Formats: sequence, structure tokens, C-alpha cells
Amino acid sequence: MAIAAARPALLVLADGTAYRGYSFGGAGTTIGEVVFNTGMTGYQEVLTDPSYCGQIVLFTYPELGNVGVNPEDEEASRPFACGAIARNICHRPSNWRSTESLPDYLDRHHIPGIYGVDTRAIVRKIRAVGAMNGAISTEILDPFELLRQVQEAPPMAGLNLAKEVSTPEPYEWAETTAAAWEFNPATEATRPDVGETPLTVVAIDFGVKRNILRRLASFGCRVIVVPVTSTPEEILSHNPDGIFLSNGPGDPAAVAEGIATVKELLGADKPIFGICMGHQVLGLSLGAETFKLKFGHRGLNQPAGLSQQVEITSQNHSFAIAEGSLPDADVEITHLNLNDRTIAGLRHRQLPLFSVQYHPEASPGPHDADYLFEQFVRAMWDARRTMATSR
Repeated sequence: MAIAAARPALLVLADGTAYRGYSFGGAGTTIGEVVFNTGMTGYQEVLTDPSYCGQIVLFTYPELGNVGVNPEDEEASRPFACGAIARNICHRPSNWRSTESLPDYLDRHHIPGIYGVDTRAIVRKIRAVGAMNGAISTEILDPFELLRQVQEAPPMAGLNLAKEVSTPEPYEWAETTAAAWEFNPATEATRPDVGETPLTVVAIDFGVKRNILRRLASFGCRVIVVPVTSTPEEILSHNPDGIFLSNGPGDPAAVAEGIATVKELLGADKPIFGICMGHQVLGLSLGAETFKLKFGHRGLNQPAGLSQQVEITSQNHSFAIAEGSLPDADVEITHLNLNDRTIAGLRHRQLPLFSVQYHPEASPGPHDADYLFEQFVRAMWDARRTMATSR
């Protein structure tokens, strides 16, 4: 599409800064927190990650849409980001897996996007001032009118968005194409013995990504996904070998129902593994506090580690556990984000509980941290066999 024929669009930030560009995707007006992602690939996975609910994502890579989109790379049934910002857009993708262009895909899902703006300047502003609300519109091209609507929108802090993206009913994960995603087969320590029934994992859905469920299933686990509103009794009724706490959007401290549930589950003597929001909810249930980062961590090359060991990780979060807020002496920090030294991993010395702030399932991103799934599976087998021998 020639720029001369493109539909005009306007981006306005909460501080009054306005950027005029061109529309791609759906028409209309969208308002959300403007954040940036530094990944060079994976735009479809990012846009469909439920953790981006309520956010407009700016992509720092200079051209978006070169490889189109396809059903296999979706992390959910639809895009959850409420808008997209790009420097340039490819309208004619070239990739053998592509089934649709990115502009057509976003148009079909009524997600507005803007391109032809100075994304570098916007990123520098967010880094200097912090993430803030903003709006993209193809129908309101007066900056003052659009700013008025932005200023009426609530901030991300205090929002419980997990209940908006969580499954309304429990379901068992099943995917016939799982073999295509296999990259780290189960080891002897994580395979069932002859005659043993598969492990059952109950995943509390704060906004779970499909690739997390794929990784658990790849180790032979039966995975049951339950709503964020599930009670401890409902979760334990599935007789799980372990409990998984998923990623999700919004302010973790606002997810009161999830925190209360996990507090009760701590005494159930079940291995618990949390990722991203699940990490924060586990920390909150142990008595920690969380705080909002200035502009968050969103990208595919965030270094995390401790004690001379480093993993390159995929990250996407606005909040972090406050250092020094963990009252339990048995909880130790296992990983730090090595860019800003915020807490990136926890484990309990006495109970089978651990969590990480980053995304070991990648999609997109590196596979350095995939061993954490194996660690969780091994903990579940150990717990089951210990219980069997104690009877």
C-alpha cells in the first residue's frame, strides 16, 4: 500500500505528546498503556500473549509484518494487545508458513495500529518518563480531544486484568500439533516408569500462553487449566501432582482471589511452579510486596542469573517483587535481572515451591531456561514416589 493512499492515524500520549502517522489494522480508537518490546522477531506471539491485555505495544524493530501471520504461532485464540505501533509495515509478507498479512490479521480482529512515526523518539520518552497511557485513533485526529480521552483512562497500577483473560471454565489442554514444537525431549528423570499414570498439572490461568501448556504436555503431563476464580477445593479436586501459576496482565497485587487461593495451596504439599505473574502471585502469597517498574522489561535478550551463572531470557512484565519484602527466611532469591538487579527468581528451602519472573517457554525467545520445566516435572515425580513409599 502506498503511503499516499494510507489512512491517517494519530497517537497521543498521556503527557500530551502527539504523533501523526498512518493506520494499519482496524479502524477506530484504542486506549491503553504504551509499552515497548525490543525483540527482533515474534510479533505475532507478542500481540496474542494475554499478558499484553490493556497495552499498546511499540515494536522497536524497524519493520513489522515481513513474515505475515499463521495460526500455529498464536499464543491465544486472538490478539490481546489493544494496539500496535511500528516504524514501517510490510503489507506483502514472504514466508511459506504465512496465511495472512499482519495488517489484515489486525483488521480482522479490530485492533488499531499506527506506523510511519518515530518509534525511537517514543521509546526514548518512555525510558525517560516511564510507561504511560496513550491512544491510537483513525477517527479522532484532534490531539486535544484524544488527549482528553486518554486522561480519563485508569492507570495500569491497581487493575485486575487477569479475570478478563482467564478461562471461564476448566478445560484439559489437548493439541494434536504438539510434536512440531518439541525441542527438548523428556529425560529418564522425567519419564514415567512402566505402568505409572501420567502426572496431572493444574494450571491456574491468569492469562496463560499456549507454549507453556505445550512444554508441560511435552513431558507427558496431563494439563488441566482452571479459572483464576477457582477455589483451593476445586483445584485439589483434580488430584494434581503439581500446581502451575501462569503469566498474566495487570497489577498482580490486585488479583486478590488468586493470592488468597495460592496462600491456601501452600499447605497442600504439592510442587508449585510460577512464571511471570505466577511468580509475583507466589511471592505475594508468601508475604512479599510488588511494585511497578518505570517502563518494564519486554524483549528476548534479558540476562538473568546469580552466582556466576547467566541465562538469556524472554521477559514481559511491568511489576516486580520488592527486594527485602520477603518475610520468610526460608525463601531465597535464585535469579536477578542482571540489567537492573530486580528479583527474577525465587524458591523455598523447605517446600517444593519455585518461580521465575521471565518466560522459560520462550515463544518467542531463547531456550536457555527450559530446564525449569524439567525441574518442575522432576519435583512432581519425586513427590509422588515419596508419597507411595511412605504408605
